[in-house]
Amino acid sequence: MGAVREVAERGAFTLGEPVAEFEREFAAYCETEFAVGVSSGTEALALALRALEIGPGDEVIVPSNSFIATAEAVSAVGATPRLVDVDPESHVITAEIVAEQLGPRVRCVIPVHLYGATVDLEELLALTREAGVHVIEDACQAHGAQCRGRRVGSAGVFGCFSFYPTKNLGAWGDGGAVVTSVAELAERVRLLRAHGEQPRYHHRMIGTTARLDALQAAVLRLKLARLEDWNSERRRLGATLRERLASECADAGDALELPSAPFAQADHVYHLFVVRSAQRDALREHLAERGVASAVHYPTPIHLTDAYASLGLERGSLPVSERLAGVICSLPLFPGMSDADLDRVVEGVGSFVQARAS
Repeated sequence: MGAVREVAERGAFTLGEPVAEFEREFAAYCETEFAVGVSSGTEALALALRALEIGPGDEVIVPSNSFIATAEAVSAVGATPRLVDVDPESHVITAEIVAEQLGPRVRCVIPVHLYGATVDLEELLALTREAGVHVIEDACQAHGAQCRGRRVGSAGVFGCFSFYPTKNLGAWGDGGAVVTSVAELAERVRLLRAHGEQPRYHHRMIGTTARLDALQAAVLRLKLARLEDWNSERRRLGATLRERLASECADAGDALELPSAPFAQADHVYHLFVVRSAQRDALREHLAERGVASAVHYPTPIHLTDAYASLGLERGSLPVSERLAGVICSLPLFPGMSDADLDRVVEGVGSFVQARAS
């Protein structure tokens, strides 16, 4: 690949022009003024929090129905994640849920655009502005999605992205980015990602090593040019699969539930296609016997993990997240998925539902 060869010939493997070029292009794509390439989505969240000077004594509202990295970033800066429940249909947080959890120590909310579906930010931003609380968007699963006509990541003070290889925009390894339209905050993240250094050997603050590699940036630039087409295909496949499953499994009962969109102007770029089934494990076994892969994202809500036992949130404290963990099932969906692949998924799920109904 020419882009990889160019990085190798330059011999500059960390930051440099490939990263700067990707940052300019990704910021434009996200409809923000700035993008800062970092080493992972987790570091993107942690550096965004550090740039806002959130730390010990502060609380950050985080949905328990998310990958643990959303909470880990809060813990990494010394703050406390205030884990909250989610909407039972959309699986994400809402302004109403956040309103009940605001307190004097809460300085930030991290809404997660989960599975590629968007959180309704309009009411949430109005609520947090009035409360004087920051919003950092966790858009690690929703590259290119739109919320009421705006790209995710552009509405909060920061938007954070992961470029893990399985994401809609994935690198050849770990990578991430922070986007913002506040110049001062972008500069703080740039300093924090590289030992607070600017210029060389002049350390203006205590930072860390969280830089985006030039090789990953070169790969991401090429893939970014194709992201809109890939997302369009994901939307088409997701809509088709949803429509066919709704028809095939009209009388499924609790054997299959399709999650609903959280609001009228929601978007979904289908990083994952997640259904619910009270017989989830049996469904997965049935699909596996027919050569259809499936997964569970995520089998344990964050508040019930060993890592966060110290928060004291026992089973039953966040019932929606706990119920979802027992019934969610991710079905195959990816760009390049053939009609035969789609047929196999529908037939596999349909035969399971029919067997349970008979």
